[in-house]
Parts: sequence; C-alpha cells; structure tokens
Amino acid sequence: MQPDWHISFKEKLENVYVWPSLYMFKFIVPHEKVEEVKKMFPLHTSSEKQSGQGKYASITFNMMMPSSEAVIEVYEKVKHVEGLIAL
Repeated sequence: MQPDWHISFKEKLENVYVWPSLYMFKFIVPHEKVEEVKKMFPLHTSSEKQSGQGKYASITFNMMMPSSEAVIEVYEKVKHVEGLIAL
C-alpha cells in the first residue's frame, strides 16, 4: 500500500457510506494465518472459504463501523499479517 493510501480511501468511503454503516471486510490469507486473523476480531463472526488446493482462505467479516476512520483502523491492524491480501 502507498503511504498515503488512507487519504484517498477515506474520501471514497465518505462519498459512498453514511456512518455508522455495515462494512464488509474480505481478506485472502495463507491457510495457516486464518486463526490469527479471526482472533483479531473476537466479537465478530466470520465466514471463510478455502481455495481449491487449500493453501489459502478467504475470510469475510461484516462489521458495523462507526466511521471511515474505524474502517481504516481495521486495515491498519491486519496489514502486518504476513501474506494477507485485503480486497
């Protein structure tokens, strides 16, 4: 991610959402990182789908978010998970 990615992303979020709003986070992670990501959000349920060969999983969280800043904080929180791709 670019260092200032959050500035343009915040603008896009503000143009599309009215806060608070339900926001869907979708992450692709190596299979061995699934539990690490799920433990980051213990109060939220997730759904997951394994890749065809089982090396990766897609994890989806639907979270009620109070603001665009809160959405960005979630992305900042998970960006340190090795191999994670945020969609």
